Amino acid sequence: MSSTEPQACCGIDIGGSKIELVAYAVQGGVLSERHRRRIATPTQDFDAFCQAISALVQEADGVLGERCRVGLGLPGVIDAASGVQLSSNVPALNGHQVGPALQALLQRPVRIGNDCQCFALSEALGGAADGFPSMFGVILGTGAGGGYCVNGRLLAGYNGMAGEWGHLSLPASLLARHRLPLWDCPCGLQGCLERYVSGLGLESLYRHLGGAALDTAQIAQRAAAGEGGARLCLDIHLDLLAHGLAQLMLALDPHAFVLGGGLSKLAHLYTELPAAMARHLFKGVRVPPVLPPHFGDAGGARGAALLALQSQHR
Repeated sequence: MSSTEPQACCGIDIGGSKIELVAYAVQGGVLSERHRRRIATPTQDFDAFCQAISALVQEADGVLGERCRVGLGLPGVIDAASGVQLSSNVPALNGHQVGPALQALLQRPVRIGNDCQCFALSEALGGAADGFPSMFGVILGTGAGGGYCVNGRLLAGYNGMAGEWGHLSLPASLLARHRLPLWDCPCGLQGCLERYVSGLGLESLYRHLGGAALDTAQIAQRAAAGEGGARLCLDIHLDLLAHGLAQLMLALDPHAFVLGGGLSKLAHLYTELPAAMARHLFKGVRVPPVLPPHFGDAGGARGAALLALQSQHR
């Protein structure tokens, strides 16, 4: 992104309830926000979804005075062989080739990435991990996902799903240590980290330990107030999460982790995770920094825009 010629790009973050477009003027690799629009997601009608994206992009073109490059951050997984969208929380998209449909409608290339990967790219370029040779963006929200970036570029992998660490399995020994059951995962596997360390996973752990149906913020508040069950829940969650991130270290050895999603607001993760990860690693392995996100929830659209911008320099 070394060009000094002004350009325009827009990133579109697709969620189960809202679509957010952010359009940028780009000069010398620097993104300057010029336009932002948020609408409700058409969740049941694929044609309505495509038309909504088209209207958003045409509006952005008009505001910036040129045809924007387009990047899209989608939830779920795209089948690498067919290009068909799978397991999205937007039912209208499942079973469709989203990219080709939007490219035909917009008459321009559309770069698509997983929403978690877009978060990682945004934090790798100008975000919390800017300047690190490599980084792993760890999403801890309703689910658990992420993305891996090297030298400011996203590595998507053979299936385009690099970063899906939430579907690594917890070992039986760790489940036994904490007297936890083997929970089924909606992906079809059992014992996936996501079922235990995501926001919903933390809430499930608390209920399993005999607690009420509380959200993650309430559980953290009870732990801070001295409730033993809530404190135990956070301790178990920390150990399980530390195991998962230690496995990522052994496989990828990133120079930094950046946390995202709702659980990234839990302050104790930044102070306690490094030592907890070290307990799952052999002697001599250094734990890299664990960092809070710079862009937070705004990173998805920005990362999608960066994907679109990077595609011209391949």
